[in-house]
Amino acid sequence: MSRFEFTRRDLIKAGAAGLAAPHLLNSQALASKPKAKSVIQIWMWGGPSQIDTFDPKPQAGQDYCGPLDKAIDTNVDGIRINAALPKLAKQADKYSIIRSMTHGTNAHETASYLVQTGRQPTPGIVHPCAGAVVSLFKGRGKGYEKKLPPYIVLTEPQGRFSECGFLGLDYKPFATGGDPAKDPFEVSGIIAKGISEKRQQSRRQLLGRLDTFGKAASNLDIFKLAQNARQEAYDMILGDTKNIFDLSTEKREIRQMYGMNTFGQSCLMARRLAEYGVPYITINYKGWDTHKRHFETMKQKLPELDAGLSTLFADLSDRGLLDSTIVWWGGEFGRGPKVQWQAPWNGGRSHHGKCFSVVVGGGGFQGGKVVGKSDKKAVAVEENPVRPQQLLASMYTLLGIDPSAKMPNNRGLDEIVMPLAKGEGILKEIM
Repeated sequence: MSRFEFTRRDLIKAGAAGLAAPHLLNSQALASKPKAKSVIQIWMWGGPSQIDTFDPKPQAGQDYCGPLDKAIDTNVDGIRINAALPKLAKQADKYSIIRSMTHGTNAHETASYLVQTGRQPTPGIVHPCAGAVVSLFKGRGKGYEKKLPPYIVLTEPQGRFSECGFLGLDYKPFATGGDPAKDPFEVSGIIAKGISEKRQQSRRQLLGRLDTFGKAASNLDIFKLAQNARQEAYDMILGDTKNIFDLSTEKREIRQMYGMNTFGQSCLMARRLAEYGVPYITINYKGWDTHKRHFETMKQKLPELDAGLSTLFADLSDRGLLDSTIVWWGGEFGRGPKVQWQAPWNGGRSHHGKCFSVVVGGGGFQGGKVVGKSDKKAVAVEENPVRPQQLLASMYTLLGIDPSAKMPNNRGLDEIVMPLAKGEGILKEIM
């Protein structure tokens, strides 16, 4: 308790429940001084292998490592990652690795729900994911007055469950669609190939001339709301905000450093959105559910990941944005440490929720640290198990969102942001 200074009001607000749970007091104290303004979540759809990325086990042998059996030093003494990520090895001072993430679930939908909401599935209720929660507390009317939506997904929705949950459709993410590696980046409803700004303007004028009913009813409150919504849409389509999605304005050298592929350019796009001030950006990075021919897929995926994520950390840092932007990398679980060489898998990896890795950096998370430890073959957690709710509560805290705060909702549900089990706390060792 001596690490934090409390006012009399802080202690009264915490109440008896808080005093019985010291981690809530810690998170409340930290949340009162937010460090982060935005989150860039890199969602590794399908679950990345911990051994092949941030928790290498070269001593485990061929049946666990396959051809990815080498580890390399990073720019932080004592931290080694897989040799397939040499660019990320040079940025290790900017992120921390959690090697002891666990929830024990091997089903995609349930594991995704656990990691993104911090809850077990409950009949009759769908909890909002982290992006929706951040949008609730940091979006419109809460200090965010930008024209772009406060929660944006590049490029497809995650789709495992309803991201907005019981908060309702106002907190559903805007999915861009399109491919940022193509010029132009065809953003759904904002930028369309072959449709110029002049043509968009003429369409708007034609609609205005034809909408006689709307003019006649313009004094009604419900139509005023509709007109405001329409104006916001046109501001996105025809205003300066559409230029945020124009990656051709970036230096060619920077684009190439990120990688001229969908993931690399999504990382660049995420940096631009964070720079603009969007509170929550998700990159939905598909292709990591590698049951078959895992290592053939990794030949493509790992270099993409290495270039895109390492450049994102470096670029955010160079622009003075890393201190206020959380970068969260991870999927719903890891991959089975033991390679399935036999047919039909032919060198595949299964689902593994018992022990997996997550990377966090920026926005108040320290760099150059490792949390927890897996066993010699990355099968189980050996030290300091970390559950999804602890990571989420830590991110909310850095954003200035009290994990014990009530979540307002139209259903009248009595739900707080992130309940923590007795004995569980935020990740103070990297905050």
